Amino acid sequence: MYQFEEQIWFWALLALPTFVLGTLLVHIWRSKVQRQFADAALFDYLSPDRSSFKSTLKLILRCLTILFLVLALVNPKIGTKLETVKREGVDIVFAVDVSKSMLAEDVAPNRLEKAKQLVSQIINNLVSDRIGIIAYAGKAFPQLPITTDYGVGKMFLQNLSTDMLSSQGTAIDQALLLAQTYYNDEAQTNRILFIVSDGEDHGEISAQEMAENLADLGIRIFSIGVGENQGVPIPIKQNGVMISYKKDQNGEVVISKRNESTLKEIAEASNGFYIDGNSTNEVVERVTDILSQMDKKEFESTEFAEFKDQFQWFLGLGILFLILDVLFLERKTAWIKRLNLFNENL
Repeated sequence: MYQFEEQIWFWALLALPTFVLGTLLVHIWRSKVQRQFADAALFDYLSPDRSSFKSTLKLILRCLTILFLVLALVNPKIGTKLETVKREGVDIVFAVDVSKSMLAEDVAPNRLEKAKQLVSQIINNLVSDRIGIIAYAGKAFPQLPITTDYGVGKMFLQNLSTDMLSSQGTAIDQALLLAQTYYNDEAQTNRILFIVSDGEDHGEISAQEMAENLADLGIRIFSIGVGENQGVPIPIKQNGVMISYKKDQNGEVVISKRNESTLKEIAEASNGFYIDGNSTNEVVERVTDILSQMDKKEFESTEFAEFKDQFQWFLGLGILFLILDVLFLERKTAWIKRLNLFNENL
């Protein structure tokens, strides 16, 4: 396990392309001036010890110096000690809809990105609960098992996309079916499933019946609806540029609407309720209120308790490359020149 203490210093890496571009511009200007003074053959005769390779090598060394010094400022740390700690919380699973309808842009920037923002904000407000993530479209896929590592959870969350599942459509029943076996702690009395979707459902099994089955297992479902009720077309983009809208088999443009009624029925069937997901603050407040009213179960988790600084290795490498840059001159090395590897003296 590793972590970065001062991530803000990563911005300093922007100095690398700036430095390389500046060096190239100076090289171009110098070459232009030299051509005005003499042609290439005469200039090589007047400056026989000039080495173009050394100039490139020094540029590489300077870039490596900047890179490792920045990494030293970031100060990467490696976990060195595992410790078992006790926590109190509930098990929360997020079932996120990744079907093509989630690309609709009736909420900014689109429904899927809005769903990811909502889940991320909820995770930011958790303290000691365990989380899991399910992605579903035509089928459901276990994206993240139950864990206490919120950082990993948000990383997996950001990787969600409409291209990750080949089976398209929206089958909420598949997400509910997977959620039945997702909670790995039988002693956990409070289990929560958040369905984050626009509510479109083409599943073969009644999602409401599935929700009732989950309620029998002690799982409460809260649905979060994203999108607008009036409906919008689903854009098809290539390299970030919209080229058309999604069409049905008859060539008609598909209009995708948020289906609140389906989401409400699923939630109410498991003693939960529906939350309008278009307001991030409202969602976070409602979820915080839900969790505060639930009994917490004590459980043990293994975490890294101590982290050891690693900046000294990067600082040492940065200084080493800086020293090499100073030692290497831009003229040819005498003993290599005497080897005459390329028959330059013939």
